[in-house]
Amino acid sequence: MKNTLLFVGSVVVLCGQIGCGAAPPQDDGVDSSTVAGSQSQEIRIEHVGFATPESVLHDPDSDVYLVSNINGSPLGVDDNGFISQVSPDGTVAELKWIDGEADGVTLNAPKGMAIVDDTLYVADITHVRFFHRGTGEPQGEIEIPGATFVNDLSAAREGWLLVSDSGLVFGPDGPEDTGSAAVYAISPQGELITLAAGTDLEKPNGVVDSLAHDGVVVATFGSNVIYILDDDGARMDLAELPNGGLDGLVETPDGRLLVTSWGGSAVYAVLPDGAVGFVAGDLPAPADLGYDRDRDVVMIPLFNDNAVVIMSAAFTE
Repeated sequence: MKNTLLFVGSVVVLCGQIGCGAAPPQDDGVDSSTVAGSQSQEIRIEHVGFATPESVLHDPDSDVYLVSNINGSPLGVDDNGFISQVSPDGTVAELKWIDGEADGVTLNAPKGMAIVDDTLYVADITHVRFFHRGTGEPQGEIEIPGATFVNDLSAAREGWLLVSDSGLVFGPDGPEDTGSAAVYAISPQGELITLAAGTDLEKPNGVVDSLAHDGVVVATFGSNVIYILDDDGARMDLAELPNGGLDGLVETPDGRLLVTSWGGSAVYAVLPDGAVGFVAGDLPAPADLGYDRDRDVVMIPLFNDNAVVIMSAAFTE
């Protein structure tokens, strides 16, 4: 597995305010305050038209945050999902930059996103869809055979892409296994490779090609554990977090793994030595967070609140 991944992949505290510049504007929909558990200022964006926001991604070339909006059921094949563009100061630049309801665009329930070269990849139930990074124009798709809940995407080294299928549906008693749980890699030529599969993956959600741990790290929605996949696709547990329902996973340049937890309504940090730190709490249903390495901030979509929080990635142990 690691040999495969080596081929697969080269995948500040805020000075009191975002970007250490002027204070963020106080326009409608943008609120600046302090997140519980954090000493730094945060920006909360709400009442702007977000509809079940699931993932946030920073595009450093255009310096904009992309927000995927499910707009209904996470499994609804309704072609009404959309992707918003948000400025780092919290201003919504374009609410429906990519819109499933537009002619020629298919986007049902967009979740995780990743950028490789000039292409934006978006997870969408059973497919990974491609859009032009600059214009948002559709450029194709790949179907994941047998998938039921394609969830997270992550750019890996050498132009590869990592994909998770959480393998679940939502029944009357909550999430139910479908048997399709898996972690995949997609080559630059579009070849789909299964890295690991099975219910022992515990509803894999966030995935990242970790430089600090030299392999694929997975956050589990079905537990409170993050693990590394070994050469045979088996899990090697890396850290146990205070709470489960793990969702988004990103790695910072200094090797921190930042993880959102629905069970804890929190963001945790896992250090390269496996120690666990705390970033922030009081964040209900925190989904697939993004990371802006230029500002060392995280962007956290609040799934049930139709809001996005931008805040420092600093942590306490």
